[in-house]
Amino acid sequence: MTSDDIYSIEGVAHLTQSDVSRRWRLSPRTLERWRYLGVGLPYLKLGGRVLYRLADVEAFEVERERRARTPPAGDCQSRTGI
Repeated sequence: MTSDDIYSIEGVAHLTQSDVSRRWRLSPRTLERWRYLGVGLPYLKLGGRVLYRLADVEAFEVERERRARTPPAGDCQSRTGI
């Protein structure tokens, strides 16, 4: 994604549905379904175009960040193929 892909409205960076779907490797239809179901990201609809605030996209990513679990002590068995 380049700076050409980011729209600025009143100094706030926005991404299109296509930008977000490429960023997350999702179908644009998935984002459309999320909007219909009222889940996912907040969005703006301006002149028929759906835009997402870059800050909202980044916050959504942070909220869903997961870390690998550390197994309890004594539960670490030698495993092959991992």
